[in-house]
Amino acid sequence: MEEFDYIIIGAGTAGCVLADRLSASGRDRVLVLEAGGSDNRFWIKAPIGYGRTFADSSVNWKYQALASAGLNGRGMYWPRGRVLGGSSSINALVYCRGAPQDFDDWRQLGNVGWGWDDVKPYFERSERRTDGAGRSHGAGPLDVADVSPFLHPMRGNWLGAAAELSLPVTEDFNGDHPLGLGCYQVTIRNGVRRSAADAFLRPALRRENVKLETGAWVSKIQIQQRRATGVQFVRAGRPQLAQARREVLLCAGTVNSPQLLQLSGIGPAPALAALGLAPVLHNPAVGGNLQDHLAVVYSYKATQPTLNDELSSVTGKLIAGLRYLILRRGPLALSVNQMGGFLPARPGLERPAVQLYFNPVTYSTGNATRNRIEVDKFSGFYLCYQPTRPTSTGRIDIVSPDFRQPPMIAPNYLSTKEDEEAVVQGGRLLQALARTRSIGSLIREPIQPDLTVMDATQILADFRARAMTVYHPVSTCRMGPTAADSVVDASLRVHGIDALRVVDASVFPTVTSANTNAPTVMVAQKAADLIQAR
Repeated sequence: MEEFDYIIIGAGTAGCVLADRLSASGRDRVLVLEAGGSDNRFWIKAPIGYGRTFADSSVNWKYQALASAGLNGRGMYWPRGRVLGGSSSINALVYCRGAPQDFDDWRQLGNVGWGWDDVKPYFERSERRTDGAGRSHGAGPLDVADVSPFLHPMRGNWLGAAAELSLPVTEDFNGDHPLGLGCYQVTIRNGVRRSAADAFLRPALRRENVKLETGAWVSKIQIQQRRATGVQFVRAGRPQLAQARREVLLCAGTVNSPQLLQLSGIGPAPALAALGLAPVLHNPAVGGNLQDHLAVVYSYKATQPTLNDELSSVTGKLIAGLRYLILRRGPLALSVNQMGGFLPARPGLERPAVQLYFNPVTYSTGNATRNRIEVDKFSGFYLCYQPTRPTSTGRIDIVSPDFRQPPMIAPNYLSTKEDEEAVVQGGRLLQALARTRSIGSLIREPIQPDLTVMDATQILADFRARAMTVYHPVSTCRMGPTAADSVVDASLRVHGIDALRVVDASVFPTVTSANTNAPTVMVAQKAADLIQAR
């Protein structure tokens, strides 16, 4: 049994940031435990490799969510990273902070110190921003690149559609004027994915006071007299124990963090007792308040070549592969998500109600049993939208005292009237874009269903039938001032338990209006200051 100052459970996005920050002084000894393995894989490093890791069980937990009545009784595949870097190693690389109002909402919910003015410096601390001309600003370790000069020529059609509808255009979704259509910034450096493991963990591992254990599956947090003292984990089939002098930091993500709290006796006491677990602290909020973004894709056969033409044939793949290996250029060096935007529900509002995607590719994910996404063999592109602020909430709960059994994920998608109305609003916005001359000139024929001919009832019905998660689950260890409806306080300390904090997307009080990786980095940066202010 070894003793450390801090034990970090999970080398995902937040865990990597904490490993770097907490070890920087050299004073404290830090142990990082990761259930997965190395991220030293070609299809992780190549940005387009998202299509290969999407259902690869060697780097992916491959969770399955239960059926939701709001989605006509459909279940859902939930990929989550099980590898160094966590989901930042297998995601589609889009970097969006979210809307400033998202964080003001957090503060208004009683989380002092989490408003936009409070958290903006923590975003900036992480970022090294590179514009389209290659100029950099910011001294952070995480590269955030504007790759717009290298995107597909359809970019012009996207911006042309904005002009036709008098919609705003923005050059920076993370800048002072984020509303509008534009091109996504991505965590890529010189054609290679820049995950949290690359940006934060690897610098930490060069220090003698950091120890990383991969293949280390944590089974329980050790709690004595309502104080976290260490963790039990299994590695190479052998149970092991590590002690924490200062704190245990749970960074296992929105699915695994509430799972591990419940396995450790923290959660809804009757449910835990029914599974034969001794309750340590009754808190029904553990695993509750689950939120996620849903999106629906509309695909079209195109009148001009798209990425399908480069990536669907053996010859095209060979050429793209050689171009990437030699020059770090071409489609393999880019995210699958290229253009998009954020629009309010109606003109005059300053808060995004819908996030849009416009990508020069179409593909099939099947039922996620294959270890890759298959690009279609015809020229094609897709339009996609997601409402940004869902109000539906679900739960994640363990079903067994065995830590190896996946928990039950019940998203309860599309269960409120507000969410139904947001779906129709978003569908109408995307429909208007699809009807412009700029986009219409690209359409050879729609791949059914055809959004352009739908009324409001049909838009909602189609969303129920086909919408999928965009992999932004949050809030299952929600931050709040009291244990009545939250799990951690504004310092991310677990209510009622000393020396235990949760630091990952599960602490978001509400889901942000965009992709969730960037705010997860921010949460960990702020958490490091809170921890070191002891």
